[in-house]
Amino acid sequence: MKRILITGLNSYIGTNVDRYLQEYNASQGSECYRVERISQKDENWAQLDFGTYDTILDVTGIAHADVGKVSDREKENYYQVNCDLAVKTAQKAKREGVKQFIYLSSIIVYGESAPVGKKKHITKETIPEPANFYGDSKLQAEKGLQPLEDESFKVSIVRLPFVYGTGSKGNYRVMAKLAKRLPVFPTIPNERSMIYIENLNEFLRLLIEQQGGGLWFPQNAKYSSTVEIVREIAAAHQKKIFFCSLLNPVIRLMSKLPGKIGKITNKAFGNLTYDSGLSEGIEGYCIYSTTESIRRTEEKN
Repeated sequence: MKRILITGLNSYIGTNVDRYLQEYNASQGSECYRVERISQKDENWAQLDFGTYDTILDVTGIAHADVGKVSDREKENYYQVNCDLAVKTAQKAKREGVKQFIYLSSIIVYGESAPVGKKKHITKETIPEPANFYGDSKLQAEKGLQPLEDESFKVSIVRLPFVYGTGSKGNYRVMAKLAKRLPVFPTIPNERSMIYIENLNEFLRLLIEQQGGGLWFPQNAKYSSTVEIVREIAAAHQKKIFFCSLLNPVIRLMSKLPGKIGKITNKAFGNLTYDSGLSEGIEGYCIYSTTESIRRTEEKN
């Protein structure tokens, strides 16, 4: 049995990992994993004895926000939570004999996606270059955590791509609304690295079993496109939607506009992928295909 402490009481990923491991225990008929979750909104967590845990899964953090409308004080809070608190937690874990510390970072450390019509393919040679303070707060946390690793204390940094699934927020929810409401949709081709929450849950379970450190880049078995996602969501609801290439020039024009319109368009139809070679090292975690994952998500939503 492995004992796991998840920092971040109401995190989307943390809540899902907890549920998934409990279900795994039930499927095996034994307690393979004992999971506890704590909040770090006050200093009470610092009094907890970490020495009883094998792995700390750190999901405490401030999620990506509208970076154009954030005060300097709020920016400082991003660094305090996403960076300083993570390092402080890991230092305590190491002092008290924890074997593994897992930190959830983000693909955003490489900056924003490429605009419509251009590629952004991340390989092992690609140097992180955050486009904003959110990405930089994640990268600075990584730089503070990596020196802590040694033979007895493994630091696993997981640079997550876009995560989606039942109850997820952000871009997926927007695409779901569009798929259920729009009669027509453009056919702009693009590629995104993404990971379904259940695939991520299994990846993290296997990473805990492996007790390894280093950088990790989990993703679904295949890249996704905005058109594919909208098509699958519409199909899950038996919604007829016409895909029209005549709209593509309009999307390309919108992507070149300054300000919010251009940014939203490029975010929706831009390109951002991990090289498949980066995702090697742990096999068998992609339990569900893109089609299956969207069907399951829409059924539960």
